[in-house]
Amino acid sequence: MLSTVNHSHQRILLLNRRRPPPHLFSPKSSLSTTQPPPSTPAPSQILSIRHTLLNRQLTAVDVAESYLTRLRLAEPTLRSFLHVADEDSVLKAAADVDRRIQRGEEVGPLAGVLVGVKDNICTADMDTTAGSRVLEGYRPPFDATAVRKVKELGAILVGKTNLDEFGMGSTTESSAFQVTANPWDESCVPGGSSGGSAAAVSARQCVVSLGSDTGGSVRQPASFCGVVGLKPTYGRVSRYGLVAYASSLDVIGCFGTSVADAGILLHAISGHDRFDATSSKQEVPEFASQFISSNFLESKPLQGVRVGVIRETLEDGVDETVVSSIREAASHLENLGCSVTEVSLPSFSLGLPAYYVLASSESSSNLSRYDGVRYGTQVAGEELASLYGDSRAKGFGAEVWCRNYSGLSGCQIPLRWVVKRRILMGTYALSAGYYDAYYKRAQQVRTLVKKSFRAALDENDILISPAAPSAAYKIGMAYSISVHCLALGNALLTFMIRELHLTFSGEKKNNPLAMYAGDIMTEKLLRIGHIFEQTLEGHSFVPPIVNTMS
Repeated sequence: MLSTVNHSHQRILLLNRRRPPPHLFSPKSSLSTTQPPPSTPAPSQILSIRHTLLNRQLTAVDVAESYLTRLRLAEPTLRSFLHVADEDSVLKAAADVDRRIQRGEEVGPLAGVLVGVKDNICTADMDTTAGSRVLEGYRPPFDATAVRKVKELGAILVGKTNLDEFGMGSTTESSAFQVTANPWDESCVPGGSSGGSAAAVSARQCVVSLGSDTGGSVRQPASFCGVVGLKPTYGRVSRYGLVAYASSLDVIGCFGTSVADAGILLHAISGHDRFDATSSKQEVPEFASQFISSNFLESKPLQGVRVGVIRETLEDGVDETVVSSIREAASHLENLGCSVTEVSLPSFSLGLPAYYVLASSESSSNLSRYDGVRYGTQVAGEELASLYGDSRAKGFGAEVWCRNYSGLSGCQIPLRWVVKRRILMGTYALSAGYYDAYYKRAQQVRTLVKKSFRAALDENDILISPAAPSAAYKIGMAYSISVHCLALGNALLTFMIRELHLTFSGEKKNNPLAMYAGDIMTEKLLRIGHIFEQTLEGHSFVPPIVNTMS
């Protein structure tokens, strides 16, 4: 049944691409008076599912069964999920959507859409472990605000996705429970820490998913898995119910197979929340108004848009194929009418050391609550200090093994004490004798990086760079966090340019493009990204594993 939805979606894409290339930056009034309204939906799985449900071409139960079947078939190989929702409850929720449609009742914009949720976002009906043994078996008594909002709009939660422990990692290998594989190449990492959410969307195990981003944890896995990742500006989405890692950096973000899907999901979860004092009170715009089908766009739809390519992100340490893809993306934007210039951000590289100090310091404070008394794993001790110490020793940084893995039989991933190391680093940076030298100085550097971005965005509408310095690498290889993902606080959109570049292994790889915008509402970012996506020719974003399960 799912293949019917996908084929319908592909017909929409092909129809759009037969028409002349897509002006969206005209005033809305001129659009409404000189052009007819779009007659076909933008390339979006959410809109495609909604169209088939309301036109009675498929039922929500049909759609749910198709995704559940694909999830079951792919899960032994990919291991995207830590917890999968009870199948009967998923089908019951889908049947309720069908009954409401049959009765002619209005259904929410996410009705019948299966959503995956990263396992550091609280759900009342499923465990929330944050990928750590210290929270094994913990079930929150409430839903996170983002989860509650998607449920209220008709979405169906299909499961909790795998992640690096407490979001500390770039590969999803430091999960205490399992290693997730990349749907494009099962011997490669999906990125992290939201690797499970990205892999699940890429493999079509769910329609869209929620992740979290502290230093690139939505953007980098989106680039590795060939999906769209959207990290909103800090404060756009409530953090209530998100397990804290670094509170001043944590953001809940979105994964989808198209810019439209990521934008629709973002609209669903955005807005002020009285439970989160850091959430913005700015009005949430209607993002869907930015998604106009390509057959209603002019030949130069991005005329007048100023694009800056960040020079420092294309220098030493970045794969040549990635640099080439970014150059080609810039050329494509020029063909769409953009004026593209190179901009220099000398302070850009300072973001990485500042991030490590700030994130480690805040995590050492946030993770102090996991002491074996209030949450999760507890190891009996004769004294309180030994109870604390032994419980944390057992619960944090468990050894991760990878045996009998597809293509990696016998592989053993090295021991990673990611959480413990960051707690020690953070505690040291916050200690009385070193606070000014480390934490205070890192905050000053953060302000410097922010000012440089703001200055660059005063001269440009968007900035572009790689989302990561390379394509996905093999499971078990050494890794490090990418400086390319450290635009502290800015809205950022990541998606793929699938090119015919060859890596050392002779395989085709996904090369990442990141777009930055400075405004909290991200309308500009979504508009440009949507046009860029729709005007790409000859690119495939469906991994082979999907075709084998159709």
